[in-house]
Amino acid sequence: MLQASKEWRWLQCRTQNRLLVDLGDELQLCTPYRLRQLTADSDSSPTFSVEEAAFYQNVFDYLCTYSVWSEAQCCQIALNATAAKFHLLPVQAKSWFFQAYVGNEVLCNAVISLKSKVMTGECLIVDHERDASLCINLTANFQLDENISLEQFQAIKVLNDRIHPVLINNKVSRRA
Repeated sequence: MLQASKEWRWLQCRTQNRLLVDLGDELQLCTPYRLRQLTADSDSSPTFSVEEAAFYQNVFDYLCTYSVWSEAQCCQIALNATAAKFHLLPVQAKSWFFQAYVGNEVLCNAVISLKSKVMTGECLIVDHERDASLCINLTANFQLDENISLEQFQAIKVLNDRIHPVLINNKVSRRA
């Protein structure tokens, strides 16, 4: 298991035009977040903050309660979620891609599904507000419509009325 460390650093890679996480021991994770999408403090305070480390650990532990992802995948998701929550500039909701949720199932998990015209994809809520939530996409090549797809781990903000709970009979299920 990869625990947050004071050695971890955020790097803005001009060559790849992406935010990287340097995990030490010549290990780096490239996020899908372009430099123009980032807040100024991702460059000015490159070390992992206490809040970032705590958020990473909470997300990692939460994801490990599902029997879907390996520890390495949980680490990758948690690092991308941390980058999105703490280093992305605010974005406008893009809810028009998704169907409204009309069921009565109470949403109680951060792993959710969004239904586009083309397919259903799983996402992780990284920042929840009263009207909308910032999510990162967990589905490889999530097709939003005929022309637009969302890369895995890309962030999207949606109105909360578009968020569907992930039902137990889907591929995501909690461990006993």
